[in-house]
Amino acid sequence: MENHLLLATLISASLVFGCYILIQIGETCSQDINDCDLGLQCIECNSRNRCTRIQTISPISMVMELPFNRYSWLTTHNSFATRVMMNSSIGSSLLTITNQEDSITDQLNQPAINALEEIKAFLIAHPTEIITIFIKDHVTSPNGVNKVFNKARLRKFWFPVSKMPKNGSDWPTVKTMISKNHRLIVFTSNATKEASERIAYEWNYVVENQYGMGEGSCLNRAESFPMNTSTKSLVLMNYFRNVQNYNEACMDNSSPLISMMDICFKAAGNRWPNFIAVDFYKRGDGRGAPYALDVANQNLFGT
Repeated sequence: MENHLLLATLISASLVFGCYILIQIGETCSQDINDCDLGLQCIECNSRNRCTRIQTISPISMVMELPFNRYSWLTTHNSFATRVMMNSSIGSSLLTITNQEDSITDQLNQPAINALEEIKAFLIAHPTEIITIFIKDHVTSPNGVNKVFNKARLRKFWFPVSKMPKNGSDWPTVKTMISKNHRLIVFTSNATKEASERIAYEWNYVVENQYGMGEGSCLNRAESFPMNTSTKSLVLMNYFRNVQNYNEACMDNSSPLISMMDICFKAAGNRWPNFIAVDFYKRGDGRGAPYALDVANQNLFGT
Protein backbone atom coordinates (compact mmCIF):
# COMPACT_ATOMS: atom_id res chain seq x y z
CA MET A 1 0.00 0.00 0.00
CA GLU A 2 2.89 2.37 0.66
CA ASN A 3 3.59 4.53 -2.31
CA HIS A 4 6.96 5.73 -0.92
CA LEU A 5 9.08 2.81 0.26
CA LEU A 6 11.90 4.53 2.17
CA LEU A 7 14.49 6.94 0.77
CA ALA A 8 17.80 5.39 -0.26
CA THR A 9 20.94 6.39 -2.13
CA LEU A 10 22.39 3.91 -4.61
CA ILE A 11 26.06 3.33 -3.84
CA SER A 12 28.18 2.43 -6.85
CA ALA A 13 31.51 1.69 -5.18
CA SER A 14 32.28 -1.22 -2.87
CA LEU A 15 32.72 -0.25 0.77
CA VAL A 16 34.66 -2.03 3.50
CA PHE A 17 32.84 -2.22 6.84
CA GLY A 18 34.49 -4.20 9.58
CA CYS A 19 35.66 -7.46 8.05
CA TYR A 20 33.04 -7.62 5.28
CA ILE A 21 33.25 -6.36 1.72
CA LEU A 22 29.81 -5.01 0.82
CA ILE A 23 28.50 -6.50 -2.40
CA GLN A 24 26.86 -4.60 -5.25
CA ILE A 25 23.54 -4.95 -7.11
CA GLY A 26 23.03 -8.32 -8.78
CA GLU A 27 26.09 -9.99 -7.30
CA THR A 28 25.97 -13.26 -5.37
CA CYS A 29 25.56 -12.78 -1.62
CA SER A 30 24.99 -14.60 1.66
CA GLN A 31 21.61 -14.40 3.40
CA ASP A 32 23.30 -15.44 6.65
CA ILE A 33 25.25 -12.19 6.95
CA ASN A 34 23.44 -10.00 4.36
CA ASP A 35 26.75 -8.71 2.97
CA CYS A 36 25.07 -6.38 0.48
CA ASP A 37 25.76 -2.69 0.09
CA LEU A 38 23.56 0.00 1.62
CA GLY A 39 19.97 0.01 0.37
CA LEU A 40 20.26 -3.59 -0.86
CA GLN A 41 19.15 -6.91 0.58
CA CYS A 42 20.30 -10.45 -0.10
CA ILE A 43 17.27 -12.13 -1.69
CA GLU A 44 16.91 -15.41 -3.57
CA CYS A 45 15.93 -15.03 -7.21
CA ASN A 46 16.01 -17.81 -9.81
CA SER A 47 17.72 -20.21 -7.36
CA ARG A 48 20.49 -17.73 -6.63
CA ASN A 49 21.03 -15.34 -3.75
CA ARG A 50 21.81 -11.89 -5.09
CA CYS A 51 21.98 -8.35 -3.79
CA THR A 52 18.71 -6.71 -4.72
CA ARG A 53 17.66 -3.09 -4.49
CA ILE A 54 14.59 -2.87 -2.26
CA GLN A 55 14.36 0.87 -1.65
CA THR A 56 13.10 3.55 -3.96
CA ILE A 57 14.49 7.02 -4.38
CA SER A 58 11.75 9.40 -3.32
CA PRO A 59 10.76 11.47 -6.37
CA ILE A 60 9.92 14.36 -4.05
CA SER A 61 13.57 14.48 -3.01
CA MET A 62 14.47 15.34 -6.62
CA VAL A 63 11.84 17.98 -7.41
CA MET A 64 8.80 19.36 -5.57
CA GLU A 65 7.44 21.91 -8.04
CA LEU A 66 5.65 19.54 -10.41
CA PRO A 67 1.96 18.56 -10.26
CA PHE A 68 1.21 15.33 -8.39
CA ASN A 69 0.28 13.63 -11.66
CA ARG A 70 3.86 14.20 -12.91
CA TYR A 71 5.30 11.70 -10.43
CA SER A 72 5.42 7.93 -10.28
CA TRP A 73 5.12 5.88 -7.07
CA LEU A 74 5.86 2.23 -6.37
CA THR A 75 2.62 0.73 -5.09
CA THR A 76 2.17 -2.51 -3.16
CA HIS A 77 -0.76 -4.66 -4.29
CA ASN A 78 -2.84 -6.01 -1.37
CA SER A 79 -0.53 -4.18 1.00
CA PHE A 80 -2.00 -5.72 4.13
CA ALA A 81 -1.64 -9.29 2.82
CA THR A 82 1.60 -10.01 4.67
CA ARG A 83 3.15 -12.70 6.81
CA VAL A 84 1.38 -16.01 6.51
CA MET A 85 0.73 -18.32 9.47
CA MET A 86 0.14 -15.51 11.93
CA ASN A 87 -2.79 -14.63 14.16
CA SER A 88 -4.66 -11.37 13.99
CA SER A 89 -4.92 -8.99 16.91
CA ILE A 90 -8.31 -10.50 17.72
CA GLY A 91 -6.82 -14.00 17.92
CA SER A 92 -8.10 -15.54 14.69
CA SER A 93 -5.81 -17.34 12.26
CA LEU A 94 -4.91 -15.42 9.12
CA LEU A 95 -5.92 -17.48 6.09
CA THR A 96 -5.23 -15.30 3.07
CA ILE A 97 -3.15 -15.00 -0.05
CA THR A 98 0.15 -13.31 0.72
CA ASN A 99 1.14 -10.52 -1.66
CA GLN A 100 3.94 -8.83 0.30
CA GLU A 101 6.77 -10.01 2.56
CA ASP A 102 7.13 -7.20 5.06
CA SER A 103 4.45 -5.76 7.29
CA ILE A 104 2.48 -2.56 7.21
CA THR A 105 0.50 -3.40 10.28
CA ASP A 106 2.32 -6.63 11.18
CA GLN A 107 -0.93 -8.53 10.90
CA LEU A 108 -3.81 -8.84 8.49
CA ASN A 109 -7.54 -8.80 9.25
CA GLN A 110 -7.05 -6.77 12.39
CA PRO A 111 -9.27 -3.77 13.10
CA ALA A 112 -8.68 -1.14 10.42
CA ILE A 113 -7.90 1.44 13.08
CA ASN A 114 -4.59 -0.34 13.78
CA ALA A 115 -3.47 -0.04 10.16
CA LEU A 116 -4.49 3.61 9.98
CA GLU A 117 -2.67 4.43 13.21
CA GLU A 118 0.52 3.23 11.54
CA ILE A 119 -0.16 5.42 8.53
CA LYS A 120 -0.71 8.39 10.82
CA ALA A 121 2.59 7.71 12.58
CA PHE A 122 4.38 7.63 9.24
CA LEU A 123 2.86 10.92 8.07
CA ILE A 124 3.78 12.62 11.33
CA ALA A 125 7.34 11.29 11.21
CA HIS A 126 7.76 12.18 7.51
CA PRO A 127 6.19 15.63 7.00
CA THR A 128 7.11 15.86 3.32
CA GLU A 129 5.73 12.48 2.23
CA ILE A 130 2.41 11.72 0.51
CA ILE A 131 0.46 8.47 0.80
CA THR A 132 -2.22 7.22 -1.59
CA ILE A 133 -4.64 4.49 -0.51
CA PHE A 134 -6.86 2.54 -2.90
CA ILE A 135 -9.63 0.87 -0.91
CA LYS A 136 -11.41 -2.21 -2.19
CA ASP A 137 -14.50 -1.03 -0.42
CA HIS A 138 -17.06 -3.50 0.89
CA VAL A 139 -18.03 -1.39 3.92
CA THR A 140 -21.83 -1.17 4.13
CA SER A 141 -22.34 0.75 7.36
CA PRO A 142 -23.16 4.45 6.74
CA ASN A 143 -19.98 6.54 6.84
CA GLY A 144 -18.08 3.48 8.03
CA VAL A 145 -14.91 4.37 6.17
CA ASN A 146 -15.00 8.00 7.30
CA LYS A 147 -15.56 6.98 10.91
CA VAL A 148 -12.48 4.80 11.08
CA PHE A 149 -10.31 7.46 9.41
CA ASN A 150 -11.65 10.06 11.84
CA LYS A 151 -10.98 7.78 14.79
CA ALA A 152 -7.40 7.43 13.62
CA ARG A 153 -7.19 11.25 13.47
CA LEU A 154 -6.18 11.23 9.82
CA ARG A 155 -8.66 13.84 8.67
CA LYS A 156 -6.09 16.63 9.04
CA PHE A 157 -4.01 14.96 6.29
CA TRP A 158 -6.94 14.21 3.95
CA PHE A 159 -6.84 15.60 0.41
CA PRO A 160 -10.40 16.93 -0.10
CA VAL A 161 -12.31 15.43 -2.99
CA SER A 162 -13.53 18.92 -3.89
CA LYS A 163 -9.93 19.87 -4.72
CA MET A 164 -9.31 16.91 -7.01
CA PRO A 165 -8.96 17.95 -10.67
CA LYS A 166 -11.65 17.08 -13.15
CA ASN A 167 -11.45 16.57 -16.91
CA GLY A 168 -7.81 15.53 -16.93
CA SER A 169 -6.33 18.76 -15.63
CA ASP A 170 -3.23 18.87 -13.47
CA TRP A 171 -3.24 18.16 -9.75
CA PRO A 172 -1.69 20.71 -7.38
CA THR A 173 2.07 20.58 -7.09
CA VAL A 174 3.42 18.32 -4.38
CA LYS A 175 4.92 21.41 -2.79
CA THR A 176 1.43 22.92 -2.45
CA MET A 177 0.00 19.64 -1.16
CA ILE A 178 2.70 19.43 1.48
CA SER A 179 2.30 23.06 2.54
CA LYS A 180 -1.46 22.53 3.00
CA ASN A 181 -0.88 19.15 4.67
CA HIS A 182 -3.05 17.45 2.02
CA ARG A 183 -0.79 14.41 2.13
CA LEU A 184 -3.28 11.54 2.28
CA ILE A 185 -5.16 10.68 -0.92
CA VAL A 186 -7.92 8.11 -0.47
CA PHE A 187 -9.80 6.42 -3.29
CA THR A 188 -12.76 4.06 -2.90
CA SER A 189 -13.99 1.38 -5.30
CA ASN A 190 -17.59 2.18 -4.33
CA ALA A 191 -19.12 4.53 -6.90
CA THR A 192 -21.82 5.83 -4.54
CA LYS A 193 -19.51 7.13 -1.83
CA GLU A 194 -18.14 10.17 -3.60
CA ALA A 195 -21.55 11.83 -3.50
CA SER A 196 -22.75 10.39 -0.21
CA GLU A 197 -19.55 10.34 1.88
CA ARG A 198 -17.14 12.62 -0.03
CA ILE A 199 -14.62 9.83 -0.66
CA ALA A 200 -13.16 10.00 -4.16
CA TYR A 201 -14.36 7.27 -6.50
CA GLU A 202 -11.15 5.92 -8.00
CA TRP A 203 -12.22 5.69 -11.63
CA ASN A 204 -13.40 9.28 -11.75
CA TYR A 205 -9.71 10.21 -11.57
CA VAL A 206 -7.64 7.14 -12.48
CA VAL A 207 -7.33 4.76 -15.42
CA GLU A 208 -6.15 1.29 -14.49
CA ASN A 209 -5.17 -1.78 -16.48
CA GLN A 210 -6.43 -5.30 -15.88
CA TYR A 211 -4.71 -7.49 -13.31
CA GLY A 212 -2.35 -10.12 -14.69
CA MET A 213 0.76 -10.20 -16.86
CA GLY A 214 -0.71 -8.42 -19.87
CA GLU A 215 0.57 -10.86 -22.48
CA GLY A 216 1.73 -8.04 -24.71
CA SER A 217 -1.23 -5.72 -24.11
CA CYS A 218 -2.36 -3.21 -21.51
CA LEU A 219 -6.15 -3.30 -21.47
CA ASN A 220 -8.21 -1.39 -18.93
CA ARG A 221 -9.91 -3.31 -16.15
CA ALA A 222 -13.70 -3.49 -16.36
CA GLU A 223 -14.38 -0.65 -13.90
CA SER A 224 -11.92 1.74 -15.53
CA PHE A 225 -12.28 3.94 -18.58
CA PRO A 226 -9.96 2.97 -21.47
CA MET A 227 -6.30 3.53 -20.68
CA ASN A 228 -5.98 6.41 -23.18
CA THR A 229 -8.84 8.41 -21.61
CA SER A 230 -7.25 11.84 -21.23
CA THR A 231 -9.97 13.15 -18.89
CA LYS A 232 -8.45 11.04 -16.09
CA SER A 233 -5.20 12.56 -14.82
CA LEU A 234 -3.69 9.51 -13.12
CA VAL A 235 -2.53 6.17 -14.55
CA LEU A 236 -2.28 3.03 -12.43
CA MET A 237 -0.37 0.10 -13.91
CA ASN A 238 -0.85 -3.37 -12.42
CA TYR A 239 1.79 -6.03 -13.04
CA PHE A 240 1.39 -9.16 -10.97
CA ARG A 241 0.12 -12.69 -11.43
CA ASN A 242 -3.40 -13.85 -10.69
CA VAL A 243 -1.87 -16.57 -8.50
CA GLN A 244 0.77 -15.01 -6.26
CA ASN A 245 4.22 -16.61 -6.18
CA TYR A 246 7.24 -14.81 -4.79
CA ASN A 247 9.68 -16.96 -6.77
CA GLU A 248 8.08 -15.85 -10.04
CA ALA A 249 7.80 -12.27 -8.76
CA CYS A 250 11.59 -11.99 -8.63
CA MET A 251 11.66 -12.33 -12.41
CA ASP A 252 8.45 -10.38 -13.02
CA ASN A 253 9.78 -7.36 -11.09
CA SER A 254 12.80 -7.12 -13.38
CA SER A 255 13.10 -6.51 -17.14
CA PRO A 256 9.53 -7.77 -17.85
CA LEU A 257 8.21 -4.97 -15.63
CA ILE A 258 10.04 -2.39 -17.73
CA SER A 259 8.68 -3.97 -20.92
CA MET A 260 5.13 -3.88 -19.56
CA MET A 261 5.57 -0.25 -18.58
CA ASP A 262 6.53 0.59 -22.17
CA ILE A 263 3.40 -1.22 -23.43
CA CYS A 264 1.16 0.63 -20.95
CA PHE A 265 2.82 3.94 -21.83
CA LYS A 266 1.60 3.57 -25.40
CA ALA A 267 -1.82 2.22 -24.35
CA ALA A 268 -2.32 5.20 -22.01
CA GLY A 269 -1.80 7.74 -24.78
CA ASN A 270 1.95 8.18 -24.20
CA ARG A 271 1.59 8.63 -20.46
CA TRP A 272 3.91 7.02 -17.92
CA PRO A 273 2.25 5.32 -14.94
CA ASN A 274 1.78 7.35 -11.78
CA PHE A 275 1.39 4.15 -9.75
CA ILE A 276 3.25 0.91 -10.46
CA ALA A 277 1.54 -1.88 -8.50
CA VAL A 278 3.43 -5.13 -7.91
CA ASP A 279 3.48 -8.14 -5.62
CA PHE A 280 6.51 -8.86 -3.41
CA TYR A 281 8.13 -5.54 -4.24
CA LYS A 282 11.42 -6.60 -2.65
CA ARG A 283 11.90 -9.38 -5.18
CA GLY A 284 13.93 -8.71 -8.33
CA ASP A 285 17.01 -9.72 -10.29
CA GLY A 286 19.09 -6.92 -8.81
CA ARG A 287 17.66 -3.53 -9.74
CA GLY A 288 14.11 -4.77 -9.15
CA ALA A 289 10.91 -2.75 -9.11
CA PRO A 290 12.60 0.44 -7.83
CA TYR A 291 14.40 0.72 -11.17
CA ALA A 292 11.06 0.83 -13.01
CA LEU A 293 10.16 3.76 -10.79
CA ASP A 294 13.42 5.50 -11.74
CA VAL A 295 12.63 5.06 -15.44
CA ALA A 296 9.07 6.38 -15.06
CA ASN A 297 10.11 9.41 -13.05
CA GLN A 298 12.99 10.30 -15.37
CA ASN A 299 10.50 10.41 -18.22
CA LEU A 300 7.85 12.26 -16.21
CA PHE A 301 10.43 14.83 -15.13
CA GLY A 302 11.66 15.19 -18.71
CA THR A 303 15.23 14.27 -17.78
